[in-house]
Amino acid sequence: MTLPRLAFLGTGYLGATYAICFAELGYEVLGVDVDEVKISTLASGRVPFHEPGLDDLLRRNLASGRLRFGTSYVEAAGFADVHFICVGTPQRADGMSADLTYVESAVTNLTPLLRRRALIVGKSTVPVGTATWVEQLVAKHTDPELGVEVAWSPEFLQEGYAVEDVLRPNRIIAGIRSDWATEVFHAAHKGVFDLAATEDRDVPLVVTDFATAELVKVAANAFLATKISFINAMAEVCEVAGADVTQLARSIGYDPRIGNRFLQAGLGFGGGCLPKDIRAFQARAQELGAGEALRFLHEVDLINIRRRGRVLNLAAELLDRPVGPAGPDLSGTRVAVLGAAFKPNSDDVRDAPSLAAAAALAAAGAEVRVYDPQAMENARRAQPTLTYAPTMAAAVDGVALVVIATEWAEFRNADPAALGDLVAARRVIDGRNCLDPAQWSRAGWTYRGIGRPPA
Repeated sequence: MTLPRLAFLGTGYLGATYAICFAELGYEVLGVDVDEVKISTLASGRVPFHEPGLDDLLRRNLASGRLRFGTSYVEAAGFADVHFICVGTPQRADGMSADLTYVESAVTNLTPLLRRRALIVGKSTVPVGTATWVEQLVAKHTDPELGVEVAWSPEFLQEGYAVEDVLRPNRIIAGIRSDWATEVFHAAHKGVFDLAATEDRDVPLVVTDFATAELVKVAANAFLATKISFINAMAEVCEVAGADVTQLARSIGYDPRIGNRFLQAGLGFGGGCLPKDIRAFQARAQELGAGEALRFLHEVDLINIRRRGRVLNLAAELLDRPVGPAGPDLSGTRVAVLGAAFKPNSDDVRDAPSLAAAAALAAAGAEVRVYDPQAMENARRAQPTLTYAPTMAAAVDGVALVVIATEWAEFRNADPAALGDLVAARRVIDGRNCLDPAQWSRAGWTYRGIGRPPA
């Protein structure tokens, strides 16, 4: 079968990344979004978010003619053989459930315009049962004789590594109902399998039912969130026992049944996926009558939120400030928070522990200066009342305390002696346990990590 033409409905982080990378794999691709500013930005050759390597791929594939962006669902319906749903599924404002408004809009905008057989593939992270509901929407809005079908194939993008995750995925999961849909789905991913073959790699393909495919993504995120909160819970124990959570994590991480990834204690997880996904998973399980099974995720969430407050208490301790019934009083102190993105190599500040910590320090009365290599613009929009510095040096100038809140290489590799010449007092909270405590202590810093004894 010849390569199908692909449309990606929604050109946010997920849809834009997939559209650009699949054009790189040789497909003719159309990215569609109702946001005209986003579309004009992409069409002009600029990615509206930070993702290493994506800008070059965007410009190259626009120039090749394989990649286009537009706002017309009419164009998408006429152009594509496979339509990928890549819209957001944020947490609902009135509860923990996922808001499926954008999924419904994408399907109902597209399907009445289809005039030939097509495959609609969901990639958005959704509650189990959504694919069947989308099938019902498709049946309602299309001529049944066209034979339009639905499949569900969750995405597993890691911000900062997304190009690699699309081009060289560690697995592809697909909920598919028919041989025809399987054939078309495989053709839509032929470029991925061909690249793997030339590089002598395997890409496992798991073809399963709708419900399993939908559960794979939320189950994976629930597991990762649990692993992060587990090591942060151990950090709490280490702090009162006088142990070192980094050595504990390394020691248990050597066990192949456990592994060392996602065992870095710190301020906890954030971003646009893990927090909202584990809440939506709990809400959906409750609806299905299996709420008891996921009760532990509530504790995972609580541990994660609790870690953000640890910075405030450490700051009060280091600055020798009183802690009253309303919390620490940091008025009159100056603090630098290095990091605003929820993780390095990203400009995403959604539910970022770093910004939450900065806001908490400011609310306690501290004069807070924030610096991040990529996320300043997004941080300003999210927390407009904070002060932002143009460089790391400007952020730390004259402060009594430095907080490392995101483990960017610029912060990990900073020279503690040089930074020490800029600050008013050499105190550092390593909120990501990414610094060498001995090196910073030798340079005269009072060092405090998360779940580690004082250096």
